[in-house]
Amino acid sequence: MPALLARYATPLTTGLFVVSLVSGIALFFHWGGAAFHGMHEWLSMVLILPFVLHIWKNWRPFLNYFRRLPMAIALGVSLVASLAFAWPSITGTASSTGGNPQFAVINRVMASTPAKVAPIYDQTTESLVALLKEKGFAAAEADKPLAEIATASGKQTMDLAVSLASIRKP
Repeated sequence: MPALLARYATPLTTGLFVVSLVSGIALFFHWGGAAFHGMHEWLSMVLILPFVLHIWKNWRPFLNYFRRLPMAIALGVSLVASLAFAWPSITGTASSTGGNPQFAVINRVMASTPAKVAPIYDQTTESLVALLKEKGFAAAEADKPLAEIATASGKQTMDLAVSLASIRKP
């Protein structure tokens, strides 16, 4: 079995790298996000095994790279480049404009009260509060933020967001 794995380590690494490359480019340019997002995440995780097998198969030549300056430079540049992207999040200085815009909208809605969001769902404040109570959010009140309603009702804010999404027009 190890010979079989060693035989396919480099071809699998190459194939999965090409998939990761193409899907990464597509995601970067926002082309076909629904098609490429899961593919990119999952197959990049699968890429780990053939990569490790490839390194194992080519261990001695791989070690030779560490005897020369280009490997140190490449690793240093890679570390600095990754830190440039991660540093704002690590230090808490990231702007609030980044991230998934859908979550930003959900967070804004969850910070609002039923009185403020009822018109979005073509509901009166009273009917929205009643609907939330029907859906298990016993702490629902007109002027209490939705996130607090969820927490006080022993649920997650995402549960409340799902409940809001299921509301049909009257």
